[in-house]
Amino acid sequence: MKISLARQVVLAVVAASLFWTSLRAPAQSPAPKSPPPAWLPTYEDVTEKSGINFKHSFGEQKLSSMMEATGSGCAWIDYNNDGLLDLYVVSGRYLDGVTKFSKPDGVNATNHLYRNNGDGTFTDVTTQAGVGGKGFGMGVTVGDYDNDGYEDIFVTNWNSSILYHNNGDGTFTDVTAKAGVENPHFGTGATWIDYDRDGKLDLYVGNYLKFDPNAKREYFTAEAFPGPLDYEGDADRLFHNNGDGTFTDVSHKAGIDNPLGRAMGLTAGDFDNDGWPDIYIANDTMESYMYHNNHDGTFTNVASDVNTAFGANGEATSAMNPIFGDYDNDGWQDLFVSDMRYHRLFHNPGPKGFWLDTTVETGVAAVSGQYVAWGDGFYDYDNDGWKDIFVVNGGLHWLIPMEDSLLRNNGDSTFTDVSSQSGDYFKFKKIGRGACFADYDNDGYTDAFIVALGGKGLLLHANPHKVSPHNHWLTIKLVGTKSNRDGFGARLEAIAGDSHQYIQAVSENGYLSQGDPRPHFGLGQHAEVDKLIIQWPSGTEQALEHVKTDQILTVKEPNNSSPAAGGKGR
Repeated sequence: MKISLARQVVLAVVAASLFWTSLRAPAQSPAPKSPPPAWLPTYEDVTEKSGINFKHSFGEQKLSSMMEATGSGCAWIDYNNDGLLDLYVVSGRYLDGVTKFSKPDGVNATNHLYRNNGDGTFTDVTTQAGVGGKGFGMGVTVGDYDNDGYEDIFVTNWNSSILYHNNGDGTFTDVTAKAGVENPHFGTGATWIDYDRDGKLDLYVGNYLKFDPNAKREYFTAEAFPGPLDYEGDADRLFHNNGDGTFTDVSHKAGIDNPLGRAMGLTAGDFDNDGWPDIYIANDTMESYMYHNNHDGTFTNVASDVNTAFGANGEATSAMNPIFGDYDNDGWQDLFVSDMRYHRLFHNPGPKGFWLDTTVETGVAAVSGQYVAWGDGFYDYDNDGWKDIFVVNGGLHWLIPMEDSLLRNNGDSTFTDVSSQSGDYFKFKKIGRGACFADYDNDGYTDAFIVALGGKGLLLHANPHKVSPHNHWLTIKLVGTKSNRDGFGARLEAIAGDSHQYIQAVSENGYLSQGDPRPHFGLGQHAEVDKLIIQWPSGTEQALEHVKTDQILTVKEPNNSSPAAGGKGR
């Protein structure tokens, strides 16, 4: 039978598509060696009883632009230094002449700050604190940039940004212009990072694209809108902390001002263990960037060299957010990137190695393809000593609700989807965006807050099973002296019997969001940490021995470089 040339082309395209899809097919994911234990913790929606009544707005009742679909994030912050993590949540809002294609919504919407009362409830102190925000809110990052002992807040917006200085009395002051950190761009993820290790936090801001609300829409139906490739990219910005409350834009000098970038999420981490923080940028519909710190104030994009620029098949994926984390406890920070198709889980092979996309081999691909993923957490939710992955899902161009995913680390470089046995929350569908993870009640288990696009935010409490074996834990509150006060950039190593773990203290660690700033170790059945080693950004090494578990341990950086110094519990 004779086949037309056009039909031959179609068949060839279909065959090629099936071939490449098969290479990433979830069916290839290995089955776990044994079923997950029945005593795993569960997540409970405690939003109503907590007193948190946050509703996100994107300015309209129907999505009509990339800006509206991008969503917003959240951050945990102990703004009043009472030892309890408070919650800051970012919202979009109606902007006249910008959000204008359907019925207005969120005319009076603001960002919100909720004070943790210590009894499972929160109080809205937004007005009192003066942090309601302005503009169309996107991302947030928290850090003590002036080392005065109080956490400050930086918020990215479309076409603006805002830096709130913590006054130490429960209020904040907008110092954006005074500090010199204006960002009249489409800001998304941002992170505090002491890139030159001078003891002062600098600020990296990711910018998405040159969004134009007045762009012509003739080529798009009423049910769609222009995508990221319909706009020009934009350059990120790096602000150097001058130590006097002001910052200098060193983007060009540092080599990170690539005008073609489309940053969605970003994170910092020392991926080569040389003691200097590096940066990974998850770009949308193009290659991602991995900026290696050259120790001289400049960065080099090595993503293509180490195989972290694209997905397994060389595709430019719609990356959302990256997180560094050592999932196999070998001492090297691996990398998870949430995506609208297949996530990417890169294994770090060590110095100057070629990173491998292990999404299929680890079983992560099995819960990827059917969702559009945004927020993510890379932490030990069951305290067994192995880092797990929480993924927040939600529709992109349309308001399609989706359930979230929880992947448990089996301890053998594979993951198992345990969503169905982790609480009724995982049956609930919403349009997820940002998420921040933290132990807000200091019980040793990591909780979560989820931002739903155009919907109510959700507070999830982690409940250990009543009949479970008690897994121990240790949380560290770092206090830098020579290093930045937050200790961002510190590398922590915990040795407990046969358990050997590594964690890096970082700022931004979620889509447009920031989680618990206190490094947390799950320790399984080990009731004591034999040795805790902290490599501070200043170069000081600190070692603590025979540390009791099940506590939040405050560790202050010693003023000398002696190899051992003590900490105190709380």
